[in-house]
Amino acid sequence: MFTWYREADRKTRRIFWTCSGGWAMDMADSVVYSYLIPVLMTALGMTLVQAGFISSANFFAAALGGWIGGWLCDRYGRARILQITILWFSFFSFLSGFAQTYEQMLVIRVLQGLGFGAEWAVGAVLLGEVINPKHRGKALGTVHSGAAIGSALAAFLAGPVVAWIDDPDLGWRIVFWAGILPALLIFLVRKDSDDSEIYKKAAQRSRETGERHSIAAIFQPRVLRFTMLAALLSLGVQGAAYSISNYLTSFLSLERGLSIAVAGTLVMINSAGGFFGFLSNAYISDAVGRRNVFRLFGAGFVLTSVFYLYGPLGSNIYALGAAGFVYGFFQFGMYASFGAYFTELFPTELRGTGQAFAYNFGRAGSAGFVSMVPLVALTMDLSTAMAVLGVFGISLVVLATILLPETVGSQLRNLQDIEGDPAAAAAADPTKEINAAPPA
Repeated sequence: MFTWYREADRKTRRIFWTCSGGWAMDMADSVVYSYLIPVLMTALGMTLVQAGFISSANFFAAALGGWIGGWLCDRYGRARILQITILWFSFFSFLSGFAQTYEQMLVIRVLQGLGFGAEWAVGAVLLGEVINPKHRGKALGTVHSGAAIGSALAAFLAGPVVAWIDDPDLGWRIVFWAGILPALLIFLVRKDSDDSEIYKKAAQRSRETGERHSIAAIFQPRVLRFTMLAALLSLGVQGAAYSISNYLTSFLSLERGLSIAVAGTLVMINSAGGFFGFLSNAYISDAVGRRNVFRLFGAGFVLTSVFYLYGPLGSNIYALGAAGFVYGFFQFGMYASFGAYFTELFPTELRGTGQAFAYNFGRAGSAGFVSMVPLVALTMDLSTAMAVLGVFGISLVVLATILLPETVGSQLRNLQDIEGDPAAAAAADPTKEINAAPPA
């Protein structure tokens, strides 16, 4: 199962563990705030609206920071910017534990979001460029499985850990202070030597020709189609997932009659299913192709989420746990091929910028899906509103995969290769495929 890891050299393994650890801790700090909202409202005197505004501001800051971070890694190197982004989000995660007011927490979480949005994209680009093409989906999908670990870790920290500490004000602060730990990962990355050879050659060409690409270069005609469709794919996946996952505890308490504590436990079970979904997607993706795996997991997401919301499960926690595990498998698993697919779609000179923009466009846009759920729920049940927005998101996924080319097993390209390249022809005519090497 892990032949790809045994075949990797020491440098690639080091990069893999840095990206995996960084992404897991990055995700843990991102979602732990949501889990701590009831405690923070009391500690900082916030209203629910204010707490929600901090979450939204953090999401939009992550989108902006991701785009900027991707552009910086195209200009100054993948490994160097990865170190900076890990150190950045770790520092502001730690600083969150010292907030005394709503205003202070708002500013700190916005600054944390800037680093949070950049870390995944920069790490995915770096690993995607150094890994063997036939194993790209496996490696990057496994890295993405850290999101499920981070989500479960956040639930553990915000629940049992805070409950074990007698002083509730101290408990949530300790949870945020633990956010400094990922900073140790920067010592696993070597600033210049860990950059890929394909990036070094592209950087050398840029120095020789004096060519510099702006942050808006991903909108030039040669790559605009890739940029827009990759962003649409990201929006569909993340919009569908957040439409349901953000309201699961509310659904379980309001429509299933469960306590918040039990609902939180069931959400942790969903995350456990997601871990296996990530790993399964990673291996299936290299076998059946990027587009097919998005469609497969999208269809699984629709079927399992509808059953979870409407099935005859009542308030039976065992039935809900089993159904939630399967639902989590598809909900989280949908994400696993983003890193590999986006790495293959964008040219080296713009890979970080394009990948970060597309992924974080979906992250920011998903806020629109989340805000629409309670509005739609004014005219129907909460579960129906969740399902409607989820199905709409998956329809965007299907549309994007119809219009995008297949890239599995392909060699990474430079910007100068796009004109006349089969990928460009495939982008213009979706019936033509990239002439890729056969998958492992």
